[in-house]
Amino acid sequence: MTSPLYFAQTAEESQITEFFTESVGQWRSERRYYTLPEGETKEMVSIITIRFLEPGCDELLHLARMHNLPDIASLICGTHVSWDTNSVTGKKESKGSTLFGALGSTLYRDRGFATSKPVTAQYYFPNPKTLCLRTEYNNSVFEEELKLIGEKYRTRQSIISRAGEQLMIGQYLEKRID
Repeated sequence: MTSPLYFAQTAEESQITEFFTESVGQWRSERRYYTLPEGETKEMVSIITIRFLEPGCDELLHLARMHNLPDIASLICGTHVSWDTNSVTGKKESKGSTLFGALGSTLYRDRGFATSKPVTAQYYFPNPKTLCLRTEYNNSVFEEELKLIGEKYRTRQSIISRAGEQLMIGQYLEKRID
């Protein structure tokens, strides 16, 4: 039997649930960052692990509390994303994790790209396999597109801007390894 909550989901919520479900697993992410306007490039490789978070789980309840949501059980789903990143020369770059929780067309995060504070992003789907995010804080804008390609690949592109000027472009090819 289907829960009444399922029928109450918006189109965005149904799509984000499906997208998060299809993204579960371990991915090898080959990344290239372009610093603008100089065009300097930096290449890195990450192992990314994505877990789906069910409504009402402890991690989503914690995330809802961080964002002072009135109904802490209101996040309809989420993901826990962890990463371990090295430069292509093998130098350790970063290791960490973040939580995402969805409600309506907003993604709640426990941390941002460049801050350890909780942030929100607006999201939409131009098609069922492509998720677009826009996050704003500290006078910066982070736009990201994630695209599922079949069952084994994802592409991502991130554009970081400040005061209307693009500062960095990140491009990623991710291959499912588990």
